[in-house]
Amino acid sequence: MSRVGKRLIPVPQGVKIQIAGTRIHVEGPKGKMDLEIHPRMKVVVADGHVAVTRPTNNNQDRSLHGLTRTLLANIITGVTQEFSKTLEIEGIGFKAQVQGKKLQLLLGFSHPIDYSIPEGVKIETPKPTTVVVKGVDKVLVGQVAANIRKFFEPEPYKGKGVRYANEQVRRKAGKAAA
Repeated sequence: MSRVGKRLIPVPQGVKIQIAGTRIHVEGPKGKMDLEIHPRMKVVVADGHVAVTRPTNNNQDRSLHGLTRTLLANIITGVTQEFSKTLEIEGIGFKAQVQGKKLQLLLGFSHPIDYSIPEGVKIETPKPTTVVVKGVDKVLVGQVAANIRKFFEPEPYKGKGVRYANEQVRRKAGKAAA
């Protein structure tokens, strides 16, 4: 069996899981999400745990087994405690602020960048140089953080740009004078 797939997923207090065919609906204190699983995978909820099983030992079933279990575990984690990504902005005059349903970024261009905040994601700016992306869906939180980072990726000479909080930017030496 898959090492990941055979592990049971504990169901915390306050989380409701409903299974209808291949659709799984998970509801918790932070929100609710749906997951469409492959028809060959079987999900069983019993004794405060969720178990994912597979019918055969072929390659496709083995790979789907671990994937299904991980996606379901991420959903359960997301509805109980939100996922978050922190971005830091480096550069003189670079800053960010939330204005209604838009994130306004000043990144040294001739114009401000207005990023529309997608549904299901919350963005906070505790400091002008820090952006925190939060949400129930791990994939959506990661994609929104990557989209914001893409506006001005950290450059290797001065280190300016938008980076993840724990990201290390490899610095290069400048041009050597003759």
